[in-house]
Amino acid sequence: MDLVVATFNLNKLKEIRKIAEELNLDINLRSLNEFKGIKEMEEDGESFEGNAVKKARGYYSQIGLPVLSEDSGLCVEALDGQPGVYSSRFAGEDKDDYKNNLKLLELMKGIEDREAKFVCVACLVLTEDKIEVFRGELCGKIADEMRGEYGFGYDPVFIPEGYDETLAELGPEIKNKISHRRRAIEKALSHLPPNY
Repeated sequence: MDLVVATFNLNKLKEIRKIAEELNLDINLRSLNEFKGIKEMEEDGESFEGNAVKKARGYYSQIGLPVLSEDSGLCVEALDGQPGVYSSRFAGEDKDDYKNNLKLLELMKGIEDREAKFVCVACLVLTEDKIEVFRGELCGKIADEMRGEYGFGYDPVFIPEGYDETLAELGPEIKNKISHRRRAIEKALSHLPPNY
Protein backbone atom coordinates (compact mmCIF):
# COMPACT_ATOMS: atom_id res chain seq x y z
CA MET A 1 0.00 0.00 0.00
CA ASP A 2 1.04 3.59 -0.60
CA LEU A 3 1.41 6.14 2.17
CA VAL A 4 2.42 9.67 1.21
CA VAL A 5 4.88 11.29 3.59
CA ALA A 6 4.03 14.99 3.53
CA THR A 7 7.53 16.27 2.91
CA PHE A 8 9.84 17.42 0.14
CA ASN A 9 12.76 16.86 2.56
CA LEU A 10 14.54 13.66 1.54
CA ASN A 11 16.37 13.47 4.90
CA LYS A 12 13.01 13.16 6.67
CA LEU A 13 11.75 10.62 4.14
CA LYS A 14 14.88 8.51 4.62
CA GLU A 15 14.49 8.63 8.40
CA ILE A 16 10.80 7.60 8.21
CA ARG A 17 11.55 4.77 5.75
CA LYS A 18 14.12 3.40 8.20
CA ILE A 19 11.53 3.43 11.00
CA ALA A 20 8.98 1.60 8.82
CA GLU A 21 11.63 -0.94 7.87
CA GLU A 22 12.49 -1.60 11.53
CA LEU A 23 8.77 -2.08 12.28
CA ASN A 24 8.66 -4.66 9.46
CA LEU A 25 5.95 -2.72 7.66
CA ASP A 26 5.42 -3.52 4.01
CA ILE A 27 4.33 -0.09 2.81
CA ASN A 28 5.46 2.10 -0.04
CA LEU A 29 6.38 5.45 1.47
CA ARG A 30 6.28 8.20 -1.13
CA SER A 31 7.38 11.83 -0.87
CA LEU A 32 5.62 14.87 -2.26
CA ASN A 33 8.41 15.12 -4.85
CA GLU A 34 6.69 12.28 -6.74
CA PHE A 35 3.54 14.30 -7.44
CA LYS A 36 3.23 17.06 -10.03
CA GLY A 37 1.54 20.36 -9.31
CA ILE A 38 1.32 19.95 -5.54
CA LYS A 39 0.57 23.21 -3.74
CA GLU A 40 2.89 23.39 -0.74
CA MET A 41 0.99 23.83 2.51
CA GLU A 42 2.14 26.81 4.54
CA GLU A 43 3.13 26.00 8.12
CA ASP A 44 1.42 28.98 9.69
CA GLY A 45 -0.25 27.30 12.65
CA GLU A 46 0.43 28.27 16.24
CA SER A 47 1.13 24.71 17.34
CA PHE A 48 2.88 21.61 16.06
CA GLU A 49 -0.49 19.84 16.12
CA GLY A 50 -2.15 22.56 14.05
CA ASN A 51 0.58 22.47 11.41
CA ALA A 52 0.65 18.66 11.20
CA VAL A 53 -3.13 18.39 10.79
CA LYS A 54 -3.24 21.22 8.24
CA LYS A 55 -0.53 19.58 6.13
CA ALA A 56 -2.06 16.09 6.29
CA ARG A 57 -5.55 17.30 5.38
CA GLY A 58 -4.27 19.62 2.66
CA TYR A 59 -2.11 17.03 0.93
CA TYR A 60 -4.77 14.34 1.29
CA SER A 61 -7.26 16.59 -0.51
CA GLN A 62 -4.76 17.25 -3.32
CA ILE A 63 -3.48 13.69 -3.79
CA GLY A 64 -6.35 11.46 -2.66
CA LEU A 65 -4.02 8.96 -0.97
CA PRO A 66 -3.41 8.35 2.75
CA VAL A 67 -0.97 10.91 4.16
CA LEU A 68 1.45 10.96 7.08
CA SER A 69 2.57 14.46 8.00
CA GLU A 70 4.62 15.79 10.84
CA ASP A 71 5.65 19.07 12.30
CA SER A 72 8.55 19.30 14.64
CA GLY A 73 10.82 21.74 16.31
CA LEU A 74 12.98 22.63 19.23
CA CYS A 75 11.55 24.20 22.39
CA VAL A 76 14.04 25.85 24.75
CA GLU A 77 12.91 26.37 28.33
CA ALA A 78 14.91 29.58 28.95
CA LEU A 79 13.52 31.12 25.73
CA ASP A 80 9.88 30.50 26.67
CA GLY A 81 9.62 27.59 24.24
CA GLN A 82 11.31 29.30 21.30
CA PRO A 83 12.07 28.60 18.54
CA GLY A 84 9.05 26.22 18.68
CA VAL A 85 6.89 26.17 15.55
CA TYR A 86 9.30 28.70 14.00
CA SER A 87 12.31 26.35 14.34
CA SER A 88 13.06 26.01 10.63
CA ARG A 89 12.83 29.77 10.00
CA PHE A 90 14.14 31.03 13.36
CA ALA A 91 16.87 33.15 11.73
CA GLY A 92 14.89 34.00 8.60
CA GLU A 93 12.65 32.68 5.85
CA ASP A 94 15.56 31.05 3.99
CA LYS A 95 15.43 28.18 6.55
CA ASP A 96 19.22 28.03 6.94
CA ASP A 97 20.23 25.46 9.61
CA TYR A 98 23.59 27.11 10.27
CA LYS A 99 22.06 30.56 10.79
CA ASN A 100 19.32 29.09 13.02
CA ASN A 101 21.96 27.44 15.21
CA LEU A 102 24.04 30.61 15.40
CA LYS A 103 21.01 32.66 16.46
CA LEU A 104 20.08 30.10 19.12
CA LEU A 105 23.63 29.98 20.53
CA GLU A 106 23.77 33.78 20.59
CA LEU A 107 20.49 33.98 22.54
CA MET A 108 21.73 31.29 24.96
CA LYS A 109 25.03 33.04 25.79
CA GLY A 110 25.39 33.33 29.55
CA ILE A 111 22.22 31.35 30.30
CA GLU A 112 22.73 28.49 32.75
CA ASP A 113 19.34 26.80 32.29
CA ARG A 114 19.93 25.05 28.97
CA GLU A 115 17.01 22.59 29.14
CA ALA A 116 15.30 21.95 25.85
CA LYS A 117 13.22 19.37 24.06
CA PHE A 118 12.60 18.35 20.52
CA VAL A 119 8.89 17.88 19.81
CA CYS A 120 7.36 16.05 16.88
CA VAL A 121 3.65 15.75 16.18
CA ALA A 122 2.65 13.27 13.48
CA CYS A 123 -0.75 13.25 11.82
CA LEU A 124 -2.12 10.27 9.94
CA VAL A 125 -5.01 10.80 7.50
CA LEU A 126 -6.28 7.53 6.04
CA THR A 127 -9.65 8.84 4.86
CA GLU A 128 -11.25 12.27 4.86
CA ASP A 129 -12.84 11.68 8.26
CA LYS A 130 -10.19 9.43 9.86
CA ILE A 131 -7.50 11.67 11.34
CA GLU A 132 -5.18 10.67 14.19
CA VAL A 133 -2.46 12.69 15.93
CA PHE A 134 0.61 11.35 17.76
CA ARG A 135 3.28 13.17 19.80
CA GLY A 136 6.91 12.32 20.50
CA GLU A 137 9.48 14.24 22.55
CA LEU A 138 13.21 14.05 23.18
CA CYS A 139 14.46 15.94 26.22
CA GLY A 140 17.97 17.29 26.59
CA LYS A 141 19.93 20.51 26.71
CA ILE A 142 21.58 23.06 24.42
CA ALA A 143 25.36 22.80 23.96
CA ASP A 144 27.65 25.84 24.20
CA GLU A 145 28.76 25.47 20.58
CA MET A 146 27.98 23.53 17.41
CA ARG A 147 29.56 20.09 17.45
CA GLY A 148 29.44 17.11 15.11
CA GLU A 149 29.03 16.47 11.42
CA TYR A 150 25.92 14.31 11.17
CA GLY A 151 22.26 15.21 10.94
CA PHE A 152 20.53 18.46 10.14
CA GLY A 153 18.56 21.21 11.84
CA TYR A 154 19.52 21.71 15.47
CA ASP A 155 21.37 18.36 15.78
CA PRO A 156 24.77 20.10 16.22
CA VAL A 157 23.61 21.99 19.35
CA PHE A 158 21.26 19.49 21.03
CA ILE A 159 22.56 17.05 23.66
CA PRO A 160 19.93 14.39 24.48
CA GLU A 161 19.39 13.28 28.08
CA GLY A 162 21.76 10.47 29.03
CA TYR A 163 24.45 11.53 26.56
CA ASP A 164 27.40 13.94 26.55
CA GLU A 165 27.49 14.34 22.76
CA THR A 166 25.21 16.31 20.46
CA LEU A 167 22.92 14.46 18.07
CA ALA A 168 25.30 15.50 15.28
CA GLU A 169 28.15 13.77 17.11
CA LEU A 170 26.14 10.66 17.99
CA GLY A 171 25.31 10.00 14.36
CA PRO A 172 22.25 8.66 12.57
CA GLU A 173 22.15 5.19 14.11
CA ILE A 174 21.69 6.48 17.66
CA LYS A 175 19.66 9.54 16.66
CA ASN A 176 17.15 7.48 14.71
CA LYS A 177 16.62 5.15 17.67
CA ILE A 178 15.94 7.90 20.23
CA SER A 179 14.58 10.83 18.24
CA HIS A 180 11.35 12.72 18.83
CA ARG A 181 10.43 12.02 15.21
CA ARG A 182 10.92 8.30 15.66
CA ARG A 183 8.72 8.30 18.77
CA ALA A 184 5.84 10.10 17.01
CA ILE A 185 6.18 8.32 13.64
CA GLU A 186 6.46 4.90 15.28
CA LYS A 187 3.20 5.55 17.15
CA ALA A 188 1.51 6.67 13.92
CA LEU A 189 2.75 3.74 11.81
CA SER A 190 1.76 1.31 14.58
CA HIS A 191 -1.82 2.59 14.21
CA LEU A 192 -2.08 1.61 10.55
CA PRO A 193 -4.82 -0.99 10.05
CA PRO A 194 -3.49 -4.59 9.98
CA ASN A 195 -4.39 -5.02 6.31
CA TYR A 196 -2.74 -1.76 5.29
